[in-house]
Amino acid sequence: MPDPRLCPACGAPNQCGLADPRSAAQGCWCFSVSIDPAIIQALPAHLRDQACLCPRCAQVDAQLKADSPPPIR
Repeated sequence: MPDPRLCPACGAPNQCGLADPRSAAQGCWCFSVSIDPAIIQALPAHLRDQACLCPRCAQVDAQLKADSPPPIR
């Protein structure tokens, strides 16, 4: 079984909120974005639904930035 803290596509930390006990009650960043199903289908079958992709591999960086509050100055 893949490490739930690592992206199954590239092996980098996936920033999954559910994989970290300290943030598990808050959910995961992937709950607030739309991931193209073709990206999931491109993964080998044995890696699907085992761990979150990282935002880069999920190709959702722009969506996450749009949902972020503006920086405090």
